[in-house]
Amino acid sequence: MNNVTVVGAGLAGCEAAWQLARRGVNVALIEMKPLRRSPAHHLDDFCELVCSNSLKADRTESASGLLKAELRLLDSLVLRCAERTRVEAGGALAVDREAFSRLVTREIVNHPRIKVEAREVTEIPPEGPCVIATGPLTDEPLAADIATKTGAPLFFFDAAAPLVSADSLDWECCYEASRYGRGTPDYANCPMDADTYRAFRAALAEAEEAPVRDFEDKRIFEGCMPIEVMARRGEDTLRYGPLKPVGLRDPRTGQGAYAVLQLRRDNAAGSVYNLVGCQTHLTFGEQKRVFSLVPALKNAEFLRFGVMHRNSYLDSPRCLNADFSLRSDPRVHFAGQMTGVEGYVESCASGAMAGIALARKLLGQTSAVFPPETMLGALSAYIANPAVTALQPMNANFGILPPLVNPSRHKKEKYAALAARALETLQTLVMERWEEFSL
Repeated sequence: MNNVTVVGAGLAGCEAAWQLARRGVNVALIEMKPLRRSPAHHLDDFCELVCSNSLKADRTESASGLLKAELRLLDSLVLRCAERTRVEAGGALAVDREAFSRLVTREIVNHPRIKVEAREVTEIPPEGPCVIATGPLTDEPLAADIATKTGAPLFFFDAAAPLVSADSLDWECCYEASRYGRGTPDYANCPMDADTYRAFRAALAEAEEAPVRDFEDKRIFEGCMPIEVMARRGEDTLRYGPLKPVGLRDPRTGQGAYAVLQLRRDNAAGSVYNLVGCQTHLTFGEQKRVFSLVPALKNAEFLRFGVMHRNSYLDSPRCLNADFSLRSDPRVHFAGQMTGVEGYVESCASGAMAGIALARKLLGQTSAVFPPETMLGALSAYIANPAVTALQPMNANFGILPPLVNPSRHKKEKYAALAARALETLQTLVMERWEEFSL
């Protein structure tokens, strides 16, 4: 049977390997861990979630929820493992990050058609079909080889939020609830009055940032904006962003607050919490000082401080086809954030699409470019659209789907209709060609 090399065992690489293997293709999955780790990684297992432990909303009338529903139709390994290791997070799909990585690793290692090799790859394989899924932190010299063969990669800076110990929170100053009462009360909510918020916002805006290694141009992706940058944009920017109090009332008083910092469980035991929306690049000392101004965090034990790191991605509209193959060398496919999709589930989706497309080529089947009415197809169409002159990393969103005929004026109804059309389109595609999509 055909053999495919997949480089990188992150979300995209593992999903691509899984989709290839379940179609009868033998896969050599090459990962540099545990021999080496990037500066942002801490675990030896695969699919390590570097930033948040949340895979975002799970409701199909949300863009991220629709993408998850589409991936479930494709029997996504990543989604299956996420659901088995989920921690309660209201309407979001969040996971115990270590349990999630262990489970994906076990599924991959135990698959009879996947052989894992622990070694570094320094160039795009010169022969044979392959998927490059080494992520936004692709190491040199592979990054240099990719740049030579595709044109200079673009880059932006990304940031991660701190983690704190649940035992160190002042539970007299916070309460458990989910926004708008959706689901169970899974977030620790830290309310602030106006004076506390203003002092916190001012401290953030003036706090010292850590130096950005090797780069002076601090291009930052808007979807993962450091909280200190948001604080400098205006007095109320945070109150309309990650610290918005809307939909939250203290069950002890029945009252709202001027601002609320939410904490989300980061593991199944509930012993670790993630500061939601508080990705940061402040020095470690400044992080402890500033976040301790929030009453519930005054004695917080920081288990991991926030960090900023460089994310690299391709000029995909110029070099990739909609099936994620390289225009100049179609045997080579790319997947993950390096293609210009942004987010955990989006990275998984690109891996699924690249793996399915390559498997179908090898099996002599018809093209696997997904319809643009699906979120999968809309993402692939965006990153491969030559009309896009300045690629910006793209999350799943309803704005990239083709518009409806006579859409409802109500946003929720319109989004529900877009989701229904997408799932019907994908379901029809899968069911009509079921033998081509699965063994």
